[in-house]
Amino acid sequence: MSQAPGTDQQSKADWIESVMRQHEAVLLRYALSLTGEPERARDAVQDTFLRLCQQERTALEGHLAPWLFTVCRNRILDGLRKDQRMTQLEDDQAETQECAAPNPAATAERDDSSRAVLSLMNELPLNQREVVRLKFHAQLSYQEISDVTSLSVTNVGFLLHTALKTLRRRWKELETSPTPRPTSSAA
Repeated sequence: MSQAPGTDQQSKADWIESVMRQHEAVLLRYALSLTGEPERARDAVQDTFLRLCQQERTALEGHLAPWLFTVCRNRILDGLRKDQRMTQLEDDQAETQECAAPNPAATAERDDSSRAVLSLMNELPLNQREVVRLKFHAQLSYQEISDVTSLSVTNVGFLLHTALKTLRRRWKELETSPTPRPTSSAA
């Protein structure tokens, strides 16, 4: 027994709305971390959801989050290639960029410890920052991160291991330092 066409469309609209509620904020933060430009990040996320509208729900079951991050990442990289430029966020820019959607992470980042960790993370190479964000912000598996970044699962593991080891070492240095470490945000 088949549903009426209007019901199928409403069901898909409800599904897309649900996916947006669940993934939009973290996808936007991820896009912003790659672009450094709020407008470009919003465009990439919007384009990702437009492409989602063209997909069949059943085709994405079991791998929706990696699909979203892959489409978003590819959209950003295509735009960067088109512009023939690739810019990294400066530490002070990364800390001052605003996300359009309110989120609990914004509140946590106001805490001194969170700012210190973010500052330390911004000192990591771009590829390490990206896999850390995909693992801990987007909560993707190693395989999903591999699918998004086109890196091998082994390389993803190595980058995460190296990044976390570096962050732990620098955090210990920060804790044992007699003078407070300067933050990258200007007063």
